[in-house]
Amino acid sequence: MLDRIAIKGLRARGHHGVFPRERELGQTFVVDVVLGLDTRPAASGDDLEATAHYGVIAEEVVGIVTGDPVDLIETLAQRIADQCLTHAAVQEVEVVVHKPDAPITVPFDDVTITIVRSRG
Repeated sequence: MLDRIAIKGLRARGHHGVFPRERELGQTFVVDVVLGLDTRPAASGDDLEATAHYGVIAEEVVGIVTGDPVDLIETLAQRIADQCLTHAAVQEVEVVVHKPDAPITVPFDDVTITIVRSRG
């Protein structure tokens, strides 16, 4: 079983969506990532290089949200997962992308996509 490092509530403004207004004006996206890894090597040696540097990963996630626009939050979540898995210690990642300002015509709290990806 893998250990977990969670980064919750990363907020960034992106221009993702299928409607022109979403692309032009942008909106806030909120991202949660849960990294699955074995933290024992880092803990035994007190070694940052043996774990996932969550500060760096947080910056990368925000860079993806603020970067090149995509139509679907599914695509955005996949890009984030792919980036997280480039870190050697990360074996699995769960990504939740929240789109609280989605263009829906009825009252709602949030729209999310949750994906889980692993090496292999």
